[in-house]
Amino acid sequence: MRILFLVSAHNGLSQRAWIELTELGHEVSVAVVDSAAAMESAVSEHDPELIVCPFLKQMIPESIWSRHRCLIVHPGPPGDRGPSSLDWGIELGALEWGTTVFEANGEPDAGTVWASRIFRMREVGKSSLYRHEVRHAAIATLAETIGKLADGRLPAAPLPSAASIGRARPLMSQEVRAIGWRSDRTDHVLRKIRAGEGHPGVLDWIEGTEFHLFGGHRERSLNGRPGEIIAQRAGAICRATTDGAVWITHLKRRDKHRAKYFKLPATRALELAGTATDAPELPVAIDAALPAGHTYREIGYEQRGAVGYLHFDFYNGAMSTEQCERLRGAYAHARSQDTGVIVLMGGSDYFSNGIHLNMIEASEDPAAESWRNLQAMNDLVRDVIETESHLVISALSGDAAAGGVPLALAADYVVAREDVVLNPHYRHMGGLHGSEYWTYLLPRRVGDETAARLTSPPFTPVGARRAVRIGLLDAAFGVSLRAFQSRARELAERLTTDGELEHRLERKRRRRTHDEQIKPLELYAGEELARSRVCFFGHDRGYHRARRRFVYKTAGMHADSRAAKAKLRAPSARPRAELQAAAFAGLG
Repeated sequence: MRILFLVSAHNGLSQRAWIELTELGHEVSVAVVDSAAAMESAVSEHDPELIVCPFLKQMIPESIWSRHRCLIVHPGPPGDRGPSSLDWGIELGALEWGTTVFEANGEPDAGTVWASRIFRMREVGKSSLYRHEVRHAAIATLAETIGKLADGRLPAAPLPSAASIGRARPLMSQEVRAIGWRSDRTDHVLRKIRAGEGHPGVLDWIEGTEFHLFGGHRERSLNGRPGEIIAQRAGAICRATTDGAVWITHLKRRDKHRAKYFKLPATRALELAGTATDAPELPVAIDAALPAGHTYREIGYEQRGAVGYLHFDFYNGAMSTEQCERLRGAYAHARSQDTGVIVLMGGSDYFSNGIHLNMIEASEDPAAESWRNLQAMNDLVRDVIETESHLVISALSGDAAAGGVPLALAADYVVAREDVVLNPHYRHMGGLHGSEYWTYLLPRRVGDETAARLTSPPFTPVGARRAVRIGLLDAAFGVSLRAFQSRARELAERLTTDGELEHRLERKRRRRTHDEQIKPLELYAGEELARSRVCFFGHDRGYHRARRRFVYKTAGMHADSRAAKAKLRAPSARPRAELQAAAFAGLG
């Protein structure tokens, strides 16, 4: 089918949907729209047989839905209506929620239901639920719906009201989201912050300034006067509640006078607002013997037998200069241990998205900070490439983009969860060339021709199945986080117990020596950094304009998506079991 996506942003869900439908053989175009006129223009240009809206904030005008079948992906169960669906599910403590595909008819969220899925809720932020449970359910419902359309089947009969677990609810106001620091218990505070995660956050006062709060984590040891900032660590602040404390990782100053503010690590946001905290700075311990969920840590290290697992869960996958340096120190710690395998676990939602554009924008000299940040990423990637004492596995539970992709490829084995989306390109950011040794690592994996195709317009996301076929990944397995991480641990442990570890390490050393003789890593870095330096400090301001559009979420940031009519020839089918088996065959 000829399908048009109308989206407010080409986000992780719409990219994953694009991957799924193109791999099923459909021709999918993407139009990023912000008005009825923009929608009408896109429909006129593409003349689709079907319109799909994986992430659309505006209502589709009657001029479109009356002439074209329009499918809406709604992050709520059957019967749910309203713009704050997932927010309400978290705020109300729902044990189950869902995703529904319905047909637009002019009434918000009330068209004919074509398919739905129900899932169990996790105690995490809205963004994490959206990136995992909602996304997985959305892909299943879209595939089911389009299968029905292809077969000429009609949607199921409307559900009786008793079978609907959702209902119409209004936009969640800041009055509902507001935290009562003198009355709310920790669980309640966390639910409020998690319900506003990503957008819009919880509006609150800190030292006379209004901020939106993001990134809530439980603290089980500290306490103090409710509402007081009692500690800070790695850019986050810890605020006391009536029965404990919570960590808040990010703040966004309220925009009251058309001044432009954006999300930043909490201590940096406070500093720029002139309300910096003098709360004690707690040490950043990466291997403290504390159970999961006891406190907030960006980086953690655990060891099981001869395998070391390095976790790094950076907000939205962005890695500032300081975060790269801390992760590099943690990697050195992992490398110094008496183990045979190191697993780079990344975070649950993202592995890495490369340099931290928001922190760069907030610096006094964005060009200089871009340069520092890129070099810090390079230092980290080079450490991984040059590790001769251990086998290294990158285990991607979440998506990776830009410099985060070569960071993953620096390892000896790269495996990912089945739903993961990769974007191994930079140039959508105003022509940024990027570094992180990608001109060595990407062709080493997929060859020069495919590497050029992946990093040139039109920029298209790469799903895990295709990534395995072209050699970008060694294997993809597991739909859920738990299933994937369990299989990744099994793989790591097998590499240390099958008697082949020393042979694998020797082959690794020989290959690195061979590659270095052909072209030293220093030359790759020199060429990449020379081109990136021009982007940062040269006359062409394209990178700086694109970065500002990205940070401030202003118009024009999705120009490539608007312009490109992306197509992907349907690949040959490969059973899921075969992809899973690849993790345990041929990796030696």
